[in-house]
Amino acid sequence: MPRQARIDTPGALHHIMVRGIERRKIFRDYKDKDHFVDRLGDILKHTSTSCYAWSLLPNHVHLLLRTGDYPIAAVMRRLLTGYAVTFNRRYKRHGQLFQNRYKSILCQEDPYFLELVRYIHLNPLRAKVVESYSNLGKHKYCGHGVILGNKKNDWQDVKYVLAFFSRKKKIAQKRYEEYVLEGIEKGRRPDLVGGGLIRSLGGWAEARKLRKDERRLKGDERILGDTQFVLDTLKESGERFERKFELRSKGYNLDTLAKRVEEIFGMEPGEIYSQGKYKRLIKPRSVFCYWSVRELDETATSLAKRLGLTQSGVSKSVSRGERIVKNMNLTLPES
Repeated sequence: MPRQARIDTPGALHHIMVRGIERRKIFRDYKDKDHFVDRLGDILKHTSTSCYAWSLLPNHVHLLLRTGDYPIAAVMRRLLTGYAVTFNRRYKRHGQLFQNRYKSILCQEDPYFLELVRYIHLNPLRAKVVESYSNLGKHKYCGHGVILGNKKNDWQDVKYVLAFFSRKKKIAQKRYEEYVLEGIEKGRRPDLVGGGLIRSLGGWAEARKLRKDERRLKGDERILGDTQFVLDTLKESGERFERKFELRSKGYNLDTLAKRVEEIFGMEPGEIYSQGKYKRLIKPRSVFCYWSVRELDETATSLAKRLGLTQSGVSKSVSRGERIVKNMNLTLPES
């Protein structure tokens, strides 16, 4: 069965879960955890990705993130690849560190945001990594203490979380703590790891028909939200999916896209693929990367190899290209 595609849009809220292969430890000591947290903070700041909740357990990690300037897939790739390389080098091991792909759930914000913050921050207590709730607020590898003001970092968005409770910080922290305490008795929450609509129904159009018939809808593990949210999310995702095949059916591929960009910027044929960092190539390459990723669904990896760039370089070009396309009002001919 083919793997389901990631679902992501600018500003989307994601519950990320990363597990060690065969449930093995991904953190063997405090040095490993410190390295992971430092790397996480640097990447979140560089990519303008908001983080509202996080917790590190011996063999897995929970994160609550909002897509910023870079797709969540690019953020997680940098985080996990870099950490795995360092971990393997330190312990003189080879092979995979993480179990398959990390799990990413696109979440409906209104009913689930605070539930997820609480659920993620109670993980060390449920897993008995900390002995008591009072110790949770002092725990170094969880965002709970940061919200309470017991610890500090410069990459966790505490203000956004506290704003749900009060405009006054001290009152908000008190109410937040009361809210978290209420969640202890709820135990594990399997309802917070996905639900809504199953892909095998045949897409959002078929799902709408079933909804009208008031038949029971099963869940899509990529999405956490009510039926309407899931339907709307899959509809948007489906429209992007259809756009890719529409363009390909009209003969668009990387080479025809390159030709179109070269025509727009008055370049020589094949110049877009020139190796080296030239100032004259920044704009056209950025547009090329943006259209390749967003319109043809090409991967940053394949583009990096084709253009002689790094994956990070391609991601930056995509963001830059989006602004250029908008400012210059550029379009791809429909026929």
